[in-house]
Amino acid sequence: MSDSVTAPYALFAATPRGMESLLATELRACGARSVRPLTAGVSFAGDFATVCRVCLYSRTASRLVLPMARVRVDDIEAFYDAVKALPWEDHMLPGGTLAVDFSGTNAVVRHTRFGAMKVKDAVVDRFRDRFGVRPSVSFEQPDLRIHARLTADRGVDVGIDLSGEGLHRRGYRMNGGTAPLKENLAAAILMLAGWPEMARGGGNLLDPMCGSGTLLVEAAMMAGDIAPGLLRDHFGFLGWLGHDPKVWEGLLEEARERAAIGRQSIPFIQGFDKDPEVVMAAMENVVAAGLTEHILVEQRDLEQLERPLGAVGLVVVNPPYGERQGEVERLKSVYALLGNRLRTRLFGWHSAVFTSEPMLVESLGLHPKGIRPLFNGPIPCRLLLFDPTPLPPQYVQPDSCMEEAAALPLPGDPNSPGAVMFANRLRKNQKRLARWVRQEGVSCYRLYDADMPEYAVAVDVYGPWIHLQEYHSPPDVAAENASRRLGEVLAAIPSALQVAPERVHFKTRRRQTGGGQYQKMGSGGEFVEVKEGGLRFLVNFTDSLDVGLFLDQAPLRRMIREASRGRRFLNLFGYTGAATVFAAAGGAASTLTVDLSRTYLDWAGRNLALNGFSGIAHRLERADCLEWLAQAQQWGSSERFDLILLDPPTFSNSARMERPFDLQREHVNLIQQAVRLLTPDGVLFFSNNLRRFHMDLEALPGGLSVEEITRETIGPDFQRNPRIHNCWRISWRGV
Repeated sequence: MSDSVTAPYALFAATPRGMESLLATELRACGARSVRPLTAGVSFAGDFATVCRVCLYSRTASRLVLPMARVRVDDIEAFYDAVKALPWEDHMLPGGTLAVDFSGTNAVVRHTRFGAMKVKDAVVDRFRDRFGVRPSVSFEQPDLRIHARLTADRGVDVGIDLSGEGLHRRGYRMNGGTAPLKENLAAAILMLAGWPEMARGGGNLLDPMCGSGTLLVEAAMMAGDIAPGLLRDHFGFLGWLGHDPKVWEGLLEEARERAAIGRQSIPFIQGFDKDPEVVMAAMENVVAAGLTEHILVEQRDLEQLERPLGAVGLVVVNPPYGERQGEVERLKSVYALLGNRLRTRLFGWHSAVFTSEPMLVESLGLHPKGIRPLFNGPIPCRLLLFDPTPLPPQYVQPDSCMEEAAALPLPGDPNSPGAVMFANRLRKNQKRLARWVRQEGVSCYRLYDADMPEYAVAVDVYGPWIHLQEYHSPPDVAAENASRRLGEVLAAIPSALQVAPERVHFKTRRRQTGGGQYQKMGSGGEFVEVKEGGLRFLVNFTDSLDVGLFLDQAPLRRMIREASRGRRFLNLFGYTGAATVFAAAGGAASTLTVDLSRTYLDWAGRNLALNGFSGIAHRLERADCLEWLAQAQQWGSSERFDLILLDPPTFSNSARMERPFDLQREHVNLIQQAVRLLTPDGVLFFSNNLRRFHMDLEALPGGLSVEEITRETIGPDFQRNPRIHNCWRISWRGV
């Protein structure tokens, strides 16, 4: 291969709208670098091995393109000349075959066939002029497939389609049935519903309206680590000059080995449908995928749906939508029946319903805990996620469920003295904070923080949602009393705060021992959107104790926004990037967010994109911040920042870190390394949540001005808990 082939490429992977963040996560797992989610796709950098992994392993990508150029199309001959000037000989042999896919029309290109013809003419004429040989056209597995797409600004993006046939075509769908889901959309539905994590935990899957079985097959392949590209016999890069057979065969063999191992852990997957012809189509697809040992498909009406004995897991269903008003009216009864069965028969199962029609959603009679917007082709749809219906008494086995049951609150009476007292305190706090909330436009804040010792909870408001955290009761408090009081709290909140019970999210926060950390609770990935300071953020109430937006840091984020105009901002231990969004909104010239967690960086990227910030001015870098700072010193990095936020954890024993991190022990070295990246007039905000933290001023470098600003960074909602965090403003003397 030539040097141009072995060098890293700037690539673009297309995906349906709403799936960009899922694809970005997959690309990083494939070794991609400089990953940047865009609308309906993700740009990234990678070598040929990355190309192979994406084509093999990506479940959400539609197409993989190597961009060549964006050329103007104001004049058709100038367009022809620009395409002809591109170095096509670097990518195919003169006697090879090619095909051109052209999309879009305008006043110059009035038909896609005409656009494709001009691109084809330009390419073959270049080869004829230079080599005396013209490539031939072949629509079936050409050596080079050219992808040309007309843009809104009268340009055409010209590139090489490395995927060939769309990546959603896995090769197992022998019979698609009526209006089937594309395979990559089905995979996205399963990912967003938390299926990969449930499968690893031994959960099962049920689709009671399975159609041609796409969700069933995708679920089995996902659970069994079966690469979605394994069944395909052709990819676009196989005839490309960048193709390296040794690399491809090695990765292909690795994928086969992974699938052989993964098949052993595929849980039980079953699908039902009332149409016998559709059931036959699903069975054909299951056979073609080689998954008959793992997937059961039966003809069964929705009315016959019962809870499988002993099984729990995920119910996922893509019921018919109805495109005309008469169909929608007819389908209301179907959705009502589906909602009834989910509510009354499938106790303990998580469920996900994918649909496009709001009127039909109402017919379900269920309140989703999360809603994710997606597109089925051009149709805007929603994925509705529902928590399990609790097991009725007859299903509870005391011996096996004793510990779990003891942790649940006893049912509360909203009219009991305790519930009434707690509701009154919530209303009193609301009244106290009302003026501040109104004047500052605050929608996310702490309303209650163990104001009454017997009700040791924190109540946080996130727009229309409530996040309730119970502080673990001390040993001298009887478990029954703690459970009763928590039941009173849960009974009081909906009426006192005028919120639906399903919008109250509850967790227990226990003190960690032995140098422990707060751990993730799950990974369902259910996000909702909230606002702070006129900016938009995604929060997640289900997956961990912290939801993605630290309320106590709101005043500090406002300070950063006010100080950011024209400045270069560095966010160390960046978490979900909320401070970065505020810096960008304040007019920062550039931002860099560093965090070790891929999940948090992806979250940060989504928060930035949600507010319209993207591109190379807003970089995200996955790294251990301690190691990153040390390397910056070692390499003598010339990059400097005008504004730095250093907000480290108090302790971390993450397996991805070289050694456990203890803030009290490490803070001096951490600050020393960070201030070396400050410009002479720069400012470092140092914040932490260690209540007994002591700043070792004597050990810090001379020449620094260190001013504690904790009081200024505590909002009215945290006045009862002024040690929720500590904060300092650090700069070089004279600033």
